[in-house]
Amino acid sequence: MTIELSSVSNLYGKFKESHERARAHFKKPLTLTQKILAGHMLELEDEDHQPIKPGASYAHFYPDRVSMQDATAQMAILQFISAKKSRVAVPSTVHCDHLVQAHFGAARDLKEANITNREVYDFLRTACEKYGIGFFKPGSGIIHQVVLETYAFPGGMMIGTDSHTPNGGGLGMLAIGVGGADAVDVMVGGPLLLKWPKVIGVHLKGQLKNWTAPKDVILKLMGILTVKGGTGHVVEFFGDGALSISATGKATITNMGAEHGATCSVFPFDAAMKAYLAATDRKELGNLADSYAEYLRADPEVYQKPENFFDRVIEIDLDKLMPQIVGPHTPDLCRPVSKMKDDVTAQGYINDISAAMVGSCTNSSYEDIARASSIAREAQSLGLKTAVPFYINAGSETVYATVKKAGFLEPLEDIGGVILANACGPCIGQWKRDDIKKGEVNTIVSSYNRNFPGRNDGNRETMSFLTSPEIVVAMALSGKLNFDPQSDPLVGPNGNDIMLSVPSGDPLPVGGLTIDHAGFIKPPEDGSNIKIVIDKNSERLALLEPFPPWDGKDFLNMPVLLKATGKCTTDHISQAGPWLKYRGNLDKISNNTYLGAINAFTKNPGTGLDVTSKSGEEIPLPDLARRYKAKHIPWVVIGDENFGEGSSREHAAMQPRHLGAKAIIVKSFARIHETNLKKHGLLPLTFNDTKDYDKIEPYDRIDIVGLNKLAPDRPVTVIIHHENGKQEEITCNHTMSEAQIGWFKAGSALNALAARSSKITAQ
Repeated sequence: MTIELSSVSNLYGKFKESHERARAHFKKPLTLTQKILAGHMLELEDEDHQPIKPGASYAHFYPDRVSMQDATAQMAILQFISAKKSRVAVPSTVHCDHLVQAHFGAARDLKEANITNREVYDFLRTACEKYGIGFFKPGSGIIHQVVLETYAFPGGMMIGTDSHTPNGGGLGMLAIGVGGADAVDVMVGGPLLLKWPKVIGVHLKGQLKNWTAPKDVILKLMGILTVKGGTGHVVEFFGDGALSISATGKATITNMGAEHGATCSVFPFDAAMKAYLAATDRKELGNLADSYAEYLRADPEVYQKPENFFDRVIEIDLDKLMPQIVGPHTPDLCRPVSKMKDDVTAQGYINDISAAMVGSCTNSSYEDIARASSIAREAQSLGLKTAVPFYINAGSETVYATVKKAGFLEPLEDIGGVILANACGPCIGQWKRDDIKKGEVNTIVSSYNRNFPGRNDGNRETMSFLTSPEIVVAMALSGKLNFDPQSDPLVGPNGNDIMLSVPSGDPLPVGGLTIDHAGFIKPPEDGSNIKIVIDKNSERLALLEPFPPWDGKDFLNMPVLLKATGKCTTDHISQAGPWLKYRGNLDKISNNTYLGAINAFTKNPGTGLDVTSKSGEEIPLPDLARRYKAKHIPWVVIGDENFGEGSSREHAAMQPRHLGAKAIIVKSFARIHETNLKKHGLLPLTFNDTKDYDKIEPYDRIDIVGLNKLAPDRPVTVIIHHENGKQEEITCNHTMSEAQIGWFKAGSALNALAARSSKITAQ
């Protein structure tokens, strides 16, 4: 079930030629990012056959693999069915990790998931069997951990329908999060259309010490780059500090790079990666990579004078790096753990922790559990228990089997920990809490990756803080947010002060991981006779109807459904949690559209004003959108900075499109959301002057004109009709290429693909 060694060997064999071509093209030595990108192109040119301009040119790439998790896979496979292909053209897998709700513990939660989600699992399994896609059953593990230990390899390129796909960068590959439509393009044998990224070089010096962990590297970087500083870039790590970090530690760093908006992040091949490949039963692949090592790192000149080759260089000295903690409500509000005392007082944060969690796709490796367990073992010997509910999930069945065999779970359970299923659980809102009421302000700490309001438990008032697994365990024992294990003692059973020892744990077990792929179902060679299971009466699954093509007319007299203020993430646009069950039914899940968004025109989240009645009544945004749609009134959304940051969920684009949206006009977009909007036929526009955002008023009507002249790099004219009869003309920009404009005209990228396929068939 692992990757074919011959396919990797063939890829590596072409690198010398592709790299020489790239050096000639760019006229300078290459970063690792440029090497991998060039190695996955047929021709080194943009989509219009012109020279590549980093940060501006769109180009065609041919990834080695596609991965999908069960929530996003539903829509991706429904789109693949619409493409009318008999089998995927590249190796692809589906991983059932998102739909398992955390409540009682691993065994009972998995049992409940298999009952509750049976029709979805049956659909995914039969579709995988029919189209030649590998299928991982619930409990097999979190998608990114399974991919890392099974399919990721140095120098490779993959895409995944989850924003944390860049986890694979820990093994030296460009692993990029995309929407389902991008995945379908590749699964049918086409290219991935992607803007050639710029490259940020992060020079890691020194070595992690004491309580400092790989998680602290990315948390520190989040504080530097913020939630949008990586947009349009690949973040490439290098330096002696990079060599000192384990492969899974590297994966932690690249995984959470999704939070600063980067296309992906990557480390150069080194001994730690080779050791991890051997430990995951891929020793031959590690040896092969070693023999091609010069192609799996940047050119020597890049490391000698990085400022001459990267678009920006950031230095982080690991010798001086201290444990970090970020939050609440955003992953870039960063400070050292030692400063948390000051912030608790100054900001009025709730100091009493209500729950603590170790795990997620970011921090559930053997090394993470080993170090967490070392603290638990010491606490166990001292008679200490956690002061708050404490949860742990291993990243995969392989990690679970390995840490169980090593005796790491028993101390964690003994101090009060509950072992959850090998699934995402609370990290993505699949957490049923019995301890708080909706609207209750409380504090949680975790080693997860995302902490937007309502993200973990559906309660917007929960203040979520992110830190390393080691610090989470220490805080769970103290029960306090302002606890710093580097300086603060715990109170022992006899009232005595106890200082915790520095955590310890090897990156890998002697003899390698205990490989367990019992949950994997290999597809048959021929799936043509397999029937895909979809109940015609299902509320959870429904075949897709194509979006209508553009009618050739300008968009006129559109009301503003929503003027989003502040953060408007994909969680705000299309919530997860209980809504995950409708991911395969576009109409059903559209009932949550923009429910988390803060509208500048109303007092309550997720509400808007009906401009056709002007009653002043606040109406739930999905209801208002349906009201407009029923009256054949197209509408527009106005947004703030970094609109659509967060998860890769394309539902955040498909739902507005389904409900009648024509355009989204914002100050700036997050990369994946902007692409998803393009894929589904919506116009993603940005204000040429961000001050124009302030001009939009509650009862304005919007015209977008001159669409018959829509072209790459050509601004778009927008006319604002105010309620008082006055109008203003503003300019908006777009980043659509010629091909993407074709998607808009066809109604979606899938429509354009179907039209091309029909034309080829007719010929």
